[in-house]
Amino acid sequence: MTNWHGVFIKAESGVEVRAVAAGKVVFADWLRGFGNVVILDHGEGYMTVYGNNDSLLRNPGDTVRTAEALATVGSSGGQDESGLYFEIRHRGQPQDPAKWMAAK
Repeated sequence: MTNWHGVFIKAESGVEVRAVAAGKVVFADWLRGFGNVVILDHGEGYMTVYGNNDSLLRNPGDTVRTAEALATVGSSGGQDESGLYFEIRHRGQPQDPAKWMAAK
């Protein structure tokens, strides 16, 4: 069983997944338990993970701006319903997305 540290956000299949902040794509591929995943490095030890996607629109090495499309929502992670798995990490440690968003 996969150990998730983020949140699952229900969404219709095909909806664009957008970057929460500017960054560089460090991973864009299928990952067991997470499906099609894009991972962004935002610098200063911050990374965001976007999983369960139907299709990936970015490749490793791509630079993206805030709100640019990264992927499309799907159910590639083995979920019964479509949606986005979202995770924030700081220096490798999972962060509570709700607390992070409340602080902004």
